[in-house]
Amino acid sequence: MKTDIHPEYKEARIVCACGNVIETRSTVEEVHVEICSNCHPFFTGKQKLIDTAGRVEKFRAKYGLEEKSEEAEEAEEATSEA
Repeated sequence: MKTDIHPEYKEARIVCACGNVIETRSTVEEVHVEICSNCHPFFTGKQKLIDTAGRVEKFRAKYGLEEKSEEAEEAEEATSEA
C-alpha cells in the first residue's frame, strides 16, 4: 500500500436537523444531515408532511387552487340545485 495518499480516518459527528447527534468515524470531522433514523417516518412510524420553502402554497397560488370552506361548498351546492 502506498504511503501518504489516504485521507486521515478520525472521530466524526453526524448532526441531524432534528438535533440528534451520532458519533462515528470518518474522513471528515462533522456532517450535517436533514433526516436521520430518529426522525425518518419509516423508523418512527409517523407520517409528517414536510413543505420545503412553501412549495405547496406556491403551487396553489400559481394555479388558483384554494381549499374551499364547508360553507362555500354548501352555498355552491344550494345554487346548483335551484
